[in-house]
Amino acid sequence: MPKVLVAPSILAADFSRLADEIRKVEQAGADWIHCDIMDGHFVDNISFGPAIVGFVRKQTNLPLDVHLMIEHADHYVPRFVEAGANSITVHVESEAEHDVGKTLQQIRDARCRVGLTLNPDTDFRLVEPFLDKIDLLLIMTVHPGFGGQKFRADQMEKVKRAVDWNKSRARKIDIEVDGGINPETARVSIQNGANVLVAGTSIFKTKDYAKAIRDLRG
Repeated sequence: MPKVLVAPSILAADFSRLADEIRKVEQAGADWIHCDIMDGHFVDNISFGPAIVGFVRKQTNLPLDVHLMIEHADHYVPRFVEAGANSITVHVESEAEHDVGKTLQQIRDARCRVGLTLNPDTDFRLVEPFLDKIDLLLIMTVHPGFGGQKFRADQMEKVKRAVDWNKSRARKIDIEVDGGINPETARVSIQNGANVLVAGTSIFKTKDYAKAIRDLRG
């Protein structure tokens, strides 16, 4: 079984002391830093942009896992590459308004790891044509846009389908889950085959980040 990676989402961090928060989760054992980018159009919230990702890059050598919940991701990919992203994940839904295949190739050409994601109400069949073109499949276990939502266990069926796809290929993709991840839902996700856990509130709203990360791994 692959090692379970934990990617704290800085959306839940205290931005008044963001540099310290990043150092703390790195020292606590985080594997990646997850950056949720929201534009107020594709999702009904606005978070931050390339400048903050660039700031985060200066604080850590950990891989930056950038999730673009935005319209026209192809237009913005170069800015996040320049800011220091190590992986960039875009959405498959038509509302994201981009050519998914071309954007994935654009990310690959920029020498970033390539990610694709789908929302809870999106059929898994939409990502199937692209699975051999990505390194990471992000399965949203809540509707994207706001932290602190309740985990949707029904999304584990998509995790299982991704696991089945991996079994049929020599080259595996990471299976990442994001939304409502705490020790209990992390255990469910891992049992179903996820190997990357994105967690915000369950890390940054605790006093002991190292314990929180250990508890997620189980």
